[in-house]
Amino acid sequence: MFSLDELKQTQYFQDVREEGREEGIEQGIEQGIEQGRLNKALEAVPRLLALGLSVEQVASALELEVKQVRAIQKGR
Repeated sequence: MFSLDELKQTQYFQDVREEGREEGIEQGIEQGIEQGRLNKALEAVPRLLALGLSVEQVASALELEVKQVRAIQKGR
């Protein structure tokens, strides 16, 4: 059996560790992109409401939930 230190020195361990790191980076990037998209959509809500669109139209256009749009509407 390998000790933990010996296992860490194997190529297999190094490969698995690198693969996990890369997957973590990819997930972080995807989450950041999604958060940025959500922030932009939330910023657009007041402008679209000011143009006369209904809460439901804004929610549909920005792919948001109606309750999210209503919360922003009440907050202004």
